[in-house]
Amino acid sequence: MSSELEGGMITMKANDTTKYLIHAEIIADGVVERPDVVGAIFGQTEGLLGGDLDLRELQKTGRIGRIEVKIESKGGKSFGEIRVPSSLDKVETAILAAALETIERVGPCSAKIRVIKIEDVRASKRRRIVDRAMNILREYFEEPEIESERIVEIVRQAIRADEITEYGEEKLPAGPAVDESDAIIVVEGRADVLNLLKHGIKNVIAVEGTNIPKTIVELSKKKTVTAFLDGDRGGDLILKELLQVADVDYVARAPEGKEVEDLTQKEILKSLRNKVPIEQLHVLKRETKEAKEKPEIKEPKEKESISEVLKVHKDSVEGKLTARVLDRNLNLVKEVPVRDLVKILKTNNMKGAAIVFDGVITQRLIDLAAKKEFDYIVGVRLGSVVKVPTSVRVITFDQL
Repeated sequence: MSSELEGGMITMKANDTTKYLIHAEIIADGVVERPDVVGAIFGQTEGLLGGDLDLRELQKTGRIGRIEVKIESKGGKSFGEIRVPSSLDKVETAILAAALETIERVGPCSAKIRVIKIEDVRASKRRRIVDRAMNILREYFEEPEIESERIVEIVRQAIRADEITEYGEEKLPAGPAVDESDAIIVVEGRADVLNLLKHGIKNVIAVEGTNIPKTIVELSKKKTVTAFLDGDRGGDLILKELLQVADVDYVARAPEGKEVEDLTQKEILKSLRNKVPIEQLHVLKRETKEAKEKPEIKEPKEKESISEVLKVHKDSVEGKLTARVLDRNLNLVKEVPVRDLVKILKTNNMKGAAIVFDGVITQRLIDLAAKKEFDYIVGVRLGSVVKVPTSVRVITFDQL
């Protein structure tokens, strides 16, 4: 970092901590020089923004750099450019830029300053890194057509990790595509956002706790929302809170016992592909009571009809988001969460007589049950089903 004596004070030149560069143009009705412009900037903004944003204090602490002014006179008027390096955050830099436009005089002359743009210095550096990396690939690697793909991906991942932003009045950690996307992914915390950004998913925002922020609630009214949560009890609690206050369309979960922040790209994509439509969650907008102990399983008696046995199992799963697989004697074979039902049926060589679950009966589940030679599917209600095979009987809760 270098310094320079200007007007009796030490001023800091732009250095590695600079985040933004304010570009402004100045027009003055008369002949003025650089010291006049710098003096007007310090003099006319003094006390305007309070002690925290006083220009002299900001320069002393290195939070703004050396103010650069290039100006020339022609035909009795002066024209020029002003550049102010800033290591403040976005909001403070914008306030500082707006303060420049309040300057009305430079020396004895009336003047007007207008901000042209605010340059993100880090973004410019990243672009130069990518360009230079590509040149290095072409010049120094023997097999650029093979190696370049990997190295460019590393560069891109580093850029994505820097793209995390603060969104809404609660300044929630988020990706840069939340506003422009019709669909968003809601995760638990900042580390989850960073992991998804690293793998190219930018329409993501975090709730940062179990108290769902107002920003998330408002976004859920306008966009398609997928809640992507950890595969543990913490994820269950946040899901309950989300369902009470926000309009959630889909639910995706990390594998059991894993957190979203630790997932690989393959695991992330698989979890999102297996997301469950919210209509399959029977207890939308209300909390479910967790069973303190497993419900007693009533074994069917010979005189009981099939419908009576199915009703017993229906009563056991209703309101608990669970599914039961029954064997040919209508005895319980397996009890799993509804979200794992399709996976269990697909990955296990399981055959049985009936599936009873607390969710919506879909075409996908019917086709899978027919393939596995099940005789009955019992669910909350029938979804968008086009065709029911004759080998499978579909029953809804209200029919038992």
